Amino acid sequence: MSKKIMFQGTGSSVGKSIIVTSVCRILNNKGVNVAPFKSQNMALNSYITSDGDEIGRAQAVQAEASRVRPTVNMNPILLKPTSDVGSQVILNGKVFGNFKAYDYFTLKNDLIPEISRSFKNLEERHDVIVIEGAGSPAEINLRDRDIVNMGLAEIVDTDVILIGDVDKGGVFASLYGTYLLLDPDEQKRIKGFLINKFRGDVELLMPGVKMLEDKIGIPCLGVIPFIKDLNIDDEDSVTERYDKVDSGDICIGVIRLPYLSNLSDFTCFDNEKSVSVTYIEKPSDLKYCDLIVIPGSKNTLYDMQFIHDSHLDQAIYKAHRNEVPIIGICGGYQMLGEKISDPFEIESGIKSVNGLGLLKVNTIIAKDKITKNSMGIWQSNFLDIHLEDPIIKGYEIHMGRTECISQELPVGLLHENGQIDGYTAGEGLVMGTYFHGIFDNDTFRNELINALRKRKGLDEITDRQSFEIQKEKAYDNLAEHVEKFVDWNAIEKILSESRPTP
Repeated sequence: MSKKIMFQGTGSSVGKSIIVTSVCRILNNKGVNVAPFKSQNMALNSYITSDGDEIGRAQAVQAEASRVRPTVNMNPILLKPTSDVGSQVILNGKVFGNFKAYDYFTLKNDLIPEISRSFKNLEERHDVIVIEGAGSPAEINLRDRDIVNMGLAEIVDTDVILIGDVDKGGVFASLYGTYLLLDPDEQKRIKGFLINKFRGDVELLMPGVKMLEDKIGIPCLGVIPFIKDLNIDDEDSVTERYDKVDSGDICIGVIRLPYLSNLSDFTCFDNEKSVSVTYIEKPSDLKYCDLIVIPGSKNTLYDMQFIHDSHLDQAIYKAHRNEVPIIGICGGYQMLGEKISDPFEIESGIKSVNGLGLLKVNTIIAKDKITKNSMGIWQSNFLDIHLEDPIIKGYEIHMGRTECISQELPVGLLHENGQIDGYTAGEGLVMGTYFHGIFDNDTFRNELINALRKRKGLDEITDRQSFEIQKEKAYDNLAEHVEKFVDWNAIEKILSESRPTP
């Protein structure tokens, strides 16, 4: 019988994903065969498993922390917002359909068997399952069809630890109010609470902690200090990356699209001290950038129209005339082209939109989605980069099909089967690719940084960084930090008292 424990929060962005990540690594470091689980995730930051299934990036991170292979069983339902009221629903790693919020709400109960099947598959392969909730369990208007918080806790019969975020303010009210809005049977599942992201003198907090313990009869299992510069992928919807102010010799400007997807493409630069990443919202922000990246998008036509309407297109054209290099990834690659068409209105109500025209390619949004891990050979003349190891690994997530409309366009990457991925133009200053994770390739990232440094008259950097090694260090640092400030004996006791899944 697998043991299990669930972490829920008083709201979004209280740190559930990070806490689950830390618990997975702590357990694995103790020799436990552990795996994460989140029944339903809403995020544009996704991951492609080795089986070609699409899951939430947070569960892939938690699997890495657990030192196990990410699988679709860890996140059977992924919602990728395409508008303020609708999402593309990914079920068991594949597109299930596009739904408005109410329509999806009405079919939630039909998905319970899929959730139960995924959870039982994990139980057959792992000794401990660490479960993450979503948002808050106190959304009383949604409780009757809840499949991710207390509804899920009931399905798999698990105990819960509740997390509150003191950095937001009002942590005692949020913990107390959440508890009071739960049914008595749900309250019994909560075995403790954590206070996360604390700054300051903890002794000033403790009288309030004691008062809350007395009011709800549930112990505090830890006060976790705020962790700066985690360097771990986070959820796109609640990321603090947009607010970071870095200084480095090289500035990479990422266009902050309304439906920006796969923010994780830029996590690898966290460990590059000479590089700062800034997220561009207005045209004037581009004038300081040494490289412009147009990232992926879940609604490419809408985001392309946003670039036109916000006049970012004019700023991009000006930067291009000033020989600032530009890379487009996935949806950003499509935006570099002449035209993007959506004849079936898969992504939005916009049937076609003009691109930036920096690459002689056209894109049509198809009905079926490509999700796969890919490997290509570097062919591009982008920034005259030459790679000793020309192998580039990445992953693809796209509905679009892009065709070149010029026979003179240099190839970007060449797949093993001879298929072309992406092109280069502008005398090596513009490049498009469908490869998410292209910067994660250490050789390419290091050569790119040095090519940008050379353009600014700066010395090359010879201290090469390994992204995989840095990630492992980050997971261990996180685990060490959290274990230091939580009552680990109490958590192990909750695990030891786990009940069999019904």
